[in-house]
Amino acid sequence: MSNIFLVFSTPYSHKAIVINPALQIKTMIKVGIAGASGYTGLELLRLLIKHPEVTITAITSEKYQGQKLADIFPSFGGFSDLKFSPLSSGIAGECDILFLALPHTTAMNQVPAFLNGDCRVIDLSADYRLKSQETFQQWYSVPHEQKETLDQAVYGLPELHRDSIQSAKLVANPGCYPTSVLLAVLPLIATDWVDLDSIIADCKSGVSGAGRKAVINTQFAECNEAVSAYGLGTHRHTPEIEQEISALKGRTIKVTFSPHLMPMTRGMLSTVYLNLKKDLALEKLDKHYREYYKNEPFVRLLNLGTFANTHTVQASNYCDIGLAVDARAGRVIITSAIDNLVKGAAGQAIQNMNIMLGLDEKTALDSPGIFP
Repeated sequence: MSNIFLVFSTPYSHKAIVINPALQIKTMIKVGIAGASGYTGLELLRLLIKHPEVTITAITSEKYQGQKLADIFPSFGGFSDLKFSPLSSGIAGECDILFLALPHTTAMNQVPAFLNGDCRVIDLSADYRLKSQETFQQWYSVPHEQKETLDQAVYGLPELHRDSIQSAKLVANPGCYPTSVLLAVLPLIATDWVDLDSIIADCKSGVSGAGRKAVINTQFAECNEAVSAYGLGTHRHTPEIEQEISALKGRTIKVTFSPHLMPMTRGMLSTVYLNLKKDLALEKLDKHYREYYKNEPFVRLLNLGTFANTHTVQASNYCDIGLAVDARAGRVIITSAIDNLVKGAAGQAIQNMNIMLGLDEKTALDSPGIFP
């Protein structure tokens, strides 16, 4: 006899129990969110509130500690009576899963303490994404002193590391730019069709990717009706992209990565160019991508002649991919669109959580974009 799930909903929570044939009762999965007042933390809350197997037990914010979530963010009115608390190592004892939605390097040295006991951690910062301590110090200008913990972290791109994620105790959630670029190029890495040393990734992101902190270049008057490049040759997501492609290829691969800030709230579009090594029919490329991603619930291949658009993935966990072959110039062009706050951050973190817990990974994420 299969288990029976009973779900009880109130204005403030979703409670569920599992009753098995022996009448054993299992309570909800307890989740904590550190840094819950940032854009990523708030997106985690928005998505997790409707997760049928989760109860949120703790949320932290240094700025708003002691205040109710719904008083600071009225969109949560009627959905939660949680209060913000300061971050402490004790939070791990309240959780089965702890999401860290904190600025880079903020929680790096606290993670080993969080991992003591039964708590599993999903870190949405860059602290555990790079496998090399030397590479981390080069790009983030601070030493990484947690080698043992770094060694056990799994890079949380489900389409690439699903099996390792399932058993991981610490998952390093990928950056938004690397997610969009890697999903664009992964199907090509094992082929002999392209020159992987020729990768150029031209990427555009909405302003929410910069976070909620007050910065001049993300103020309305500075970024409205403007498109600007930044971090050319120096952006910290570059080594993430190179690390994953190089590991798959078995040699060092360098990419040219050009990020741009767009005058929109959310969304990300990556257009990736690779030189062809041989003639390639678009239909063959399309068939290959569809076969590669046929079992991936959140990657959608668009019809030929249709290219990725941020509108169609807005507020969803989907990555839309559109393909082109420029035979005249001898290049393949891949367009990849995600929502930077969902598949690029909070949604992918929940997808990782679902995998870690043996749940259907689409749980609480299987909904279309909000734009028609």
